[in-house]
Amino acid sequence: MTVLPAFTEDDRAHMGAALALARRNLGRVWPNPSVGCIVVGGDGRVLGRGVTAPGGRPHGEPQALAQAGAGAGGATVYVSLEPCNHHGRTPPCSEALIAAGVARVVVACEDPDPRVSGGGIRRLREAGIRVDVGLCAQEALDVNFGFITRIVKGRPGVTLKLATSLDGRVATVSGHSQWITGPESRARGHMLRANHDAILVGIGTALADDPELTCRLPGLEDHSPIRVVLDSSLRLPVTSKLAVGAAATPTWVVTLADADADRIAALETLGVRVLRVAPDADGRLPVAGALATLAGQGITRVLVEGGAAVATSFLKAGLVDRVEWFRAPMLIGGDGLAAIGPLGTDILAQALRFLPPDDQQVSYRLSG
Repeated sequence: MTVLPAFTEDDRAHMGAALALARRNLGRVWPNPSVGCIVVGGDGRVLGRGVTAPGGRPHGEPQALAQAGAGAGGATVYVSLEPCNHHGRTPPCSEALIAAGVARVVVACEDPDPRVSGGGIRRLREAGIRVDVGLCAQEALDVNFGFITRIVKGRPGVTLKLATSLDGRVATVSGHSQWITGPESRARGHMLRANHDAILVGIGTALADDPELTCRLPGLEDHSPIRVVLDSSLRLPVTSKLAVGAAATPTWVVTLADADADRIAALETLGVRVLRVAPDADGRLPVAGALATLAGQGITRVLVEGGAAVATSFLKAGLVDRVEWFRAPMLIGGDGLAAIGPLGTDILAQALRFLPPDDQQVSYRLSG
């Protein structure tokens, strides 16, 4: 059993601030994790703050150290993920911390990236810096679950968003669905869009609703995610809002490897990026293959907002990590459109089970 260092209340407060910084840039830093960093002087004053910048560079540590300046010498640094220890477009953060002369680094959790994976911590300790690991580890894992899922499982972390009546319906028998939930739920839904790298729907939703799939919260309009459509037959109209707006808001279509070349060219002319995947054994577009392709492009967090068919396909494939479920105080009845189709569950032991976090009533994460 691992014994954690004796962290103080000040330690917890500063790491909480580092995690808050990390949450701020979720959805904007892929393919990198969003890492928050706080530099604290010997007198307890915060000398520098930093978080991974949009696009993934620069990292949080060098930004916080730059703010702290000479005061970083002998300081304690709180970082929400293990400092990197490899050369990329920028030097390793472990080297920056060593060069700054910090005395102690508190790390929330190790980075599973094989290029780091304990190497940053080891390098700091070899330089004589005290390193304490494990403070707010679960919170840190939750913040970067998408990045970690991409490293460990080769796919982005997936959040399924549902907005239903109390009896799990997304529309009436006639298809009427606006609006099941209220403005507060819709605002939270747009915030979810802002902190995910990509938002995904199926071609059925794209044809039926002609959605924009953008973040329209005041002040966060530039936080819209990559818009992804699963479209095995390339039916997305060139006149759709998604295609027409592709030049302003990146839009990707995932289709089959043998997709029609003329349809691809027509979409690409508008700025749509077409990604092709191999079909499954039944000749259909595999959601696992689509996710692997998105991961290969650097996507770490995907918000699935598609209809019942897409939701069911992701659930049946075991590819949903979290559910954000908005429930309206109404009953539509059994003739309404169900949010989720058949899952082939014969006994309760086969049912997918999700656990609610302590602080939210509409958010769930997969158990186990």
